[in-house]
Amino acid sequence: MPATPEPRRAVVIEDDPDIRGLLVRVLTKQGFDVTEAGAGFPGIEAVRNTKADLVTLDLNLPDLDGLEVCKRLREFSDAFIIMLTARVDELDKLSGLDNGADDYINKPFSPREFQSRINALFRRSRTPAADEAAQNDLRRAAEVQQSLLPREAIELDGYEVAGVFRPTRSVGGDFYDWYQTPDGLHLTFADAMGKGMGAALIAATARAVMRSVRHEPDLGNAFSLASRSIASDLDISGSFVTLFHARLDAGSGKVSYVDAGHGLALHLQADGGAQRLPSAGPPVGAWGDAGWTEADLDLSPGDSLVVVSDGILDVFGSVEEFTDAVRRSTHGQPTAAAACAALLELAPADTAEDDVTAVMVRRLAGTAGTDEPAGTATR
Repeated sequence: MPATPEPRRAVVIEDDPDIRGLLVRVLTKQGFDVTEAGAGFPGIEAVRNTKADLVTLDLNLPDLDGLEVCKRLREFSDAFIIMLTARVDELDKLSGLDNGADDYINKPFSPREFQSRINALFRRSRTPAADEAAQNDLRRAAEVQQSLLPREAIELDGYEVAGVFRPTRSVGGDFYDWYQTPDGLHLTFADAMGKGMGAALIAATARAVMRSVRHEPDLGNAFSLASRSIASDLDISGSFVTLFHARLDAGSGKVSYVDAGHGLALHLQADGGAQRLPSAGPPVGAWGDAGWTEADLDLSPGDSLVVVSDGILDVFGSVEEFTDAVRRSTHGQPTAAAACAALLELAPADTAEDDVTAVMVRRLAGTAGTDEPAGTATR
């Protein structure tokens, strides 16, 4: 007697209970085992736990933007993703489908249309030739991604600067960049949405654009110029970039920064305390009328600025757990390089499903900025 085929699995991520119920009913009728979630974070976990074949994803969720959820899903899942939106002005952004989704539907929609879209997706053939082409794309993307890492050493009196990057099979758009300035240091940390060559090329564009405004003295103006410069490329591709850009004045220890949707930078105090720096606006390219707020922090002797990728965040069940783990793993480490290595251990290579990246700028204890011996930079 032939074995009964395993049922297909679907996850519905939708905060409106009426729409969620309709989607569940339609998918159940089509033979799916359906799991439902009313927000982004539980939806991501549901996809991970069920190994879903299909995901329906609302663009506007109470905890995470749907585009960010889509990016995170693409780090570990090959499920078909259908995005739903009620806003007509978002259709152009979604229609490029370079955001990681396979299709989109505008609300309100008919169940018949929804069924047709699903059937069309599952009729797609995944041939060996297509799989080989995808692997070649990932290899090329990995080469681009590696080329974005800084190669210049930082010799900054009174400071250590270190960074580490460990890729996974699903190459994404992670990168970090730094360069020395007459007054100190500029640092960029970013993640372009998606994976493969498309994400790697967007990351390369973001890096080049951020370097192009290095001589603009005002950080806010520099960031606005850079975001406008890359906006057309992001709009055409339907992508966006989470980006953290900081400028250090080495003499005073003042760090001025803009956080555009990244939200994974922390100020670690010499006494072991930790404060996560809040994001001050959406990712670059997410909304056409976006703005960002510049902020400052002071690095006292013994303090550090740490920026990590969401490959580390994804290990933990909450932002609070993540913050505490970063604090504990870095406190007491003898060097910035050792601290970055400890951060990588939070997401072991055999279980990590995304690139893992970390950068630390540490002001050496007992120093007064430029009067002390030079620190080191490693990668």
